[in-house]
Order: sequence, then structure tokens, then C-alpha cells
Amino acid sequence: MNTSSIRRRRLAVSAAAAVSTALSVAIGVRLSAYGVPLALLLACCLSCMATFSSLLFRVIDALSTTVHRCTRPGCDFRVSLAHTDAAESRRWQEIAAQHPHRSH
Repeated sequence: MNTSSIRRRRLAVSAAAAVSTALSVAIGVRLSAYGVPLALLLACCLSCMATFSSLLFRVIDALSTTVHRCTRPGCDFRVSLAHTDAAESRRWQEIAAQHPHRSH
């Protein structure tokens, strides 16, 4: 991974954390208007922040992952790669295309 991709990833992770926090605070503010007790409000905000963060981190990982699948119809073999260069990706693409097939 080169320095620009590391910077982009750090920026994306920071943005995801900021968005998760903002959404959780917005939910907390709306709930506090209904007189929700502080302990319940805190629990709800923290669980929302964890859920939003998990979702956004999965999206970030999915965007930076390359998947190579077998080209044979009906075969579900696949290889998932994250943060690889073009040569390594090509090598795994060839491995996925030439893997030993199970006979059904």
C-alpha cells in the first residue's frame, strides 16, 4: 500500500467515525426531547454509533476489495484481495480461473 492510499483510507475512516458520531448525537438529541433517562439515552447513542461505524467500515472495506471468481459456470470459488498491486491481483485472478474443480 502506498502513502496516498494510506492517507485516503485514514481519511475515509475518520470521516466514517465523524458521520457515525454525528448521527448518534442527532438521535440522542431527538430522544432527549422525549424525556428519555440519561442512562438509556447513553446506551442508545453508543449502540447506534457502534452500528453506524460497523456499517461504514464494512462499506470502506468493500470499496477497497477486489474479488476474482472462477469463470466456470456454476462454480462458486472466489478470492478476495484487499490493498494489492496490479501484479499480485493478476496472479490471483489466474489462480481463481485455474483452480481445481470439484466434480459433482
